[in-house]
Amino acid sequence: MANPKARNEKMKHAILDSRRKVVSAIIAAYPGGRDCAAARLGLEIKKFDNHAYESAGHRPLTDEQILLLEQQIGTAYLPEYIAAQYGGVFVPMPAAEELDNMELYHRAVDTAKRRGRVDLIIAKALEDGAIDEGEANAILDAHRRYVSARHAEIAAVIVLHTCNDKK
Repeated sequence: MANPKARNEKMKHAILDSRRKVVSAIIAAYPGGRDCAAARLGLEIKKFDNHAYESAGHRPLTDEQILLLEQQIGTAYLPEYIAAQYGGVFVPMPAAEELDNMELYHRAVDTAKRRGRVDLIIAKALEDGAIDEGEANAILDAHRRYVSARHAEIAAVIVLHTCNDKK
């Protein structure tokens, strides 16, 4: 599985608006592209293409297959897409072994940076006195990233500092 810092770097993208775009983005991000992704799933390339690109009469890749590919490359396109469909945000939860105080510091700085980015986008959008649809989408996208980072930051503090004494 990819490390969390690599995952955070790869999550600097707009949330995709269709499952087909999710699969295409995963294939594009996968080292070696579709050939290697097909091999990872144990599928011949033609069969993989039929499922990945939802050719007529073929079922799409399963959520489990997509998860397997995303775990290897450290992305979260599918859960981000699904969460956005419900008006929510996806927050990857940290594992205790990935955390230390330096990681908490990096998370705090990243969260502050993301909040600042939201404020900058709002300020720029308001320069002409109105927020258009594109600006609103940019604000909400940046805000989703901020909220997700803040929630992950808080979860990391809790995970790292939870007392697991067995008395």
